[in-house]
Amino acid sequence: MAYLDYNATTPLAPCALAAMVPVLEQEFGNPSSIHAHGRRARAVLDNSRDTIAALLGVRPHEIIFTGGGTESDNLAILGLARSRSVLGKHLITVSTEHHAVLHAFEFLAKSEGFEVTVLPVTRDGQLDPDQLRSALRPDTILVSVMSANNETGVIQPMSELAAICRSHGVPLHSDMVQSFGKQTVRPGEIGINALSIAAHKFYGPKGAGILYLEAGQSLAPLHLGGSHENQRRPGTEDVANIAGMAAAAEWVQDGMESEQHRQSVLRESLWDGISRLFPTAIRNGNPELTLANTLNVTFPGVDGETLLIGLDLEGVSVSSGSACMVGSVQPSHVLIAMGVDPALAKSTVRFSIGKPTTAADVEAAFAGLSRVLSRQATKTSTADRL
Repeated sequence: MAYLDYNATTPLAPCALAAMVPVLEQEFGNPSSIHAHGRRARAVLDNSRDTIAALLGVRPHEIIFTGGGTESDNLAILGLARSRSVLGKHLITVSTEHHAVLHAFEFLAKSEGFEVTVLPVTRDGQLDPDQLRSALRPDTILVSVMSANNETGVIQPMSELAAICRSHGVPLHSDMVQSFGKQTVRPGEIGINALSIAAHKFYGPKGAGILYLEAGQSLAPLHLGGSHENQRRPGTEDVANIAGMAAAAEWVQDGMESEQHRQSVLRESLWDGISRLFPTAIRNGNPELTLANTLNVTFPGVDGETLLIGLDLEGVSVSSGSACMVGSVQPSHVLIAMGVDPALAKSTVRFSIGKPTTAADVEAAFAGLSRVLSRQATKTSTADRL
């Protein structure tokens, strides 16, 4: 078995599980309760917040715990837009964003009278900073740009984009779900005002996420019913998941630079094999501008769904794009935004590598891919003769 779908989710790190078990078994108190059980749970929560804040280089009260990346994106976009609507109703985002971002903007446009500008990207999937500069208006109140794409791994020039937004006094939010654990994520150094991350993308538990919100930024909560998270996200915190998330965050940061180099070597080895096996294969995204672990490949003339099923039968787990679009028969909106023909977009596979991935895993994946492509070529040749 070869698992090469780490951009979809990651296995739980042993240190994360070790942090969670004592909470589940012993520290079950409600962290809002004032008795001893509650205080012990609150201590775990506070220590986790301090750990994550230190990793991000921010203050603990700027960390809001959420249920995952989608909630963090929604809370940032809806909450910031609504709280700033008295200043204007123009919003800006990018065509290759995750649907947690795009759909939030669509909702604001359709239901609450906001105007949304969706910026295009280049063939390599990057946003031209001049496009952002030209799109900003006096009534622009929020910009959201994903730092690294979940399907292609394309990295955006966040520091330059942040400088443009700051020069216009417009807050910049970034979906950094794929970046954390693969890139240095320190919002103060980058210059962004809000960012979203999800634990299960960096070997933490599913159901836990973070919204960093710069001090001084107002936020309208999405839910009502309590004063949790400084009245920004009501609901009893999931202390066990948060403890696991904090442990995983420390673990994934340790030796990150050398690990990313190791993963890039494995990725290039896989691409070298694919390009020799299937010379017409197309690599989506400039490899110099993508995450070290991500390889997005189009196989012209090959049915993508059949390819994925074939690889699964070979024991190779990969995907065609975002795991959040499971069951969708539509071609990737990310690839179409990059100028890829819809038919070709349907013939695309995303390989994503993680910390547990070995050279043997890559070799097994390539061997399985070779067999699947060989079978498809044989079927095509037979059909052509009939």
